[in-house]
Amino acid sequence: MNGFAWAAFAVGLAWSAGAALAVMLMTFAVAVRKGLHRIVDVAWGLGFTAVAAVTFAASAGTGDPGRRILVTVLTAVWGLRLARHIARRGRGHGEDPRYEEMLAKAPGSRNLYALRIVYLLQGALVWLVSLPVQAAQYITGPMTAWAAAGACLWAAGLFFEAVGDAQLARFKADPENKGRIMDRGLWRYTRHPNYFGDFCVWWGLFLIACDAPAAAAAVLVSPVVMSLLLTKGSGKRLLERHMAERPGYAAYAARTSGFFPLPPR
Repeated sequence: MNGFAWAAFAVGLAWSAGAALAVMLMTFAVAVRKGLHRIVDVAWGLGFTAVAAVTFAASAGTGDPGRRILVTVLTAVWGLRLARHIARRGRGHGEDPRYEEMLAKAPGSRNLYALRIVYLLQGALVWLVSLPVQAAQYITGPMTAWAAAGACLWAAGLFFEAVGDAQLARFKADPENKGRIMDRGLWRYTRHPNYFGDFCVWWGLFLIACDAPAAAAAVLVSPVVMSLLLTKGSGKRLLERHMAERPGYAAYAARTSGFFPLPPR
């Protein structure tokens, strides 16, 4: 059974928390200057990338080098792709209606309210959800079949997320599709291929941490929290509430799986 450097991991938790906080505070400063808080969504992927990179540096000489490189690269590829996609999608647009609605209820300073409710909360979630990425870097033994399975699940997730995002972007770019429901490509099999992809990515990264079962048990909360965010929190539930009144959406929802890809009904 592989070993795990618990003491070093505990120290590394402070470094990773600092990295997540730094990304969110820098993003907040930029957002205040631009008057646009939607850019915090770009910082989501960047925060995970920063945590993985800082943990990689902090775990030097402790964890298995191959696993440290693997989990850092996988996290960075996912995080940077997501950040780039969100940045391109939001270019030229005003404030996100979600944040506009939230900040309209601010008791006092809108910016300070956003700092507390949006930026610091997202920073805490980045730190919490990334615990398997952090833990994997402090496992001292060689990689096993768990790591291979995790990398494969991560790859499947990235495929669904990236391809689903690209298909939706092309669909929206065609003026003939204005007002229509996207039901082609991966969207024919699941109403949320991008959220399903995220789900697979984070359970895949968790499987890499399963090379040390005790450590994996300690960070199991992370993929569970991410799964709840995607299905019950700010992901699927919120988007479907927004889409419910669009013409054709009820029929699309009736024939298409809500999350896991399945043949259309």
